Amino acid sequence: MMHHFLRSVGFAGAQTRDEIQRLVGDTVQHADFVRQAKDADGISYVLFYKLYAKNMGLAVCGAMDENESFFYEYYFPFLYSDGISTAEEISLDRLSSQVGYAGLVDETRIGVSLIFYLRNMADYMERLDKKRDALKGASLSLAALSDGGTILMPVMKSVKERNFSRKKAAGRYRLIAAAKKGNEEAMETLTLEDMDTYTAVSKKIKESDVFTLVDTYFMPFGVECDHYSVLGEIVQCEDVENVDSKERICLMKLLCNDMYFDLCVNTQDLTGEPKKGRRFKGNIWLQGGVNFVD
Repeated sequence: MMHHFLRSVGFAGAQTRDEIQRLVGDTVQHADFVRQAKDADGISYVLFYKLYAKNMGLAVCGAMDENESFFYEYYFPFLYSDGISTAEEISLDRLSSQVGYAGLVDETRIGVSLIFYLRNMADYMERLDKKRDALKGASLSLAALSDGGTILMPVMKSVKERNFSRKKAAGRYRLIAAAKKGNEEAMETLTLEDMDTYTAVSKKIKESDVFTLVDTYFMPFGVECDHYSVLGEIVQCEDVENVDSKERICLMKLLCNDMYFDLCVNTQDLTGEPKKGRRFKGNIWLQGGVNFVD
């Protein structure tokens, strides 16, 4: 079965079962790096990672028996990010449908708890097997795969307006953190601010486009927990090529609600010309790589 976000890493043309099997076989036989770990039941799992373009490719997961025979279970496209998106407390929970983990981080800057698919699960399983407090002091590098998006022009602001926005946002983050600890005054202040914002936007929306009023956003999309709709400022962007399919992929670093993360999208699915300073709007599948502290 074709993974919905396979096209994001340059395999939009892989539509048949035979083509998927070829890619899985190529990934296993010519993997760039391999990770192996045991779960709580003592079953050994192996992940093969192969890069098909800069920082992105396919991962194949399966079990290894006592005779060192590999049994394929599933694959997924991935995007590697080495930048730290957040250092907030992380929690991980095993998926019920397959050998994998979903993660949750309560990110104040976003205002909601972010759920992501764990890209480096073998590293986590290895630490669990050794009875370590694996997540203590860990940070998180987020990456997103998009199945399509639109490039928007930036909202023009003066330096004074940008500094005021940053100061206001920092104050809001402090209030959210206090509200989470049970501070009733912070809760009341946030409620009043939200009411004032709603009133102001309701008046301006009659004469202005919504994307001139909203700089960035990060909100849940659809029924799957790790899917989001985002609008973020493009900090960096480059065009890369999938060495197997020769399809072109746009690789970007976005700033969204003061949080940085990498994103890739097939140029076939992108409307507009991406450039630094412009904005990307689209739907994403969120992945995360946990940076463990040894």
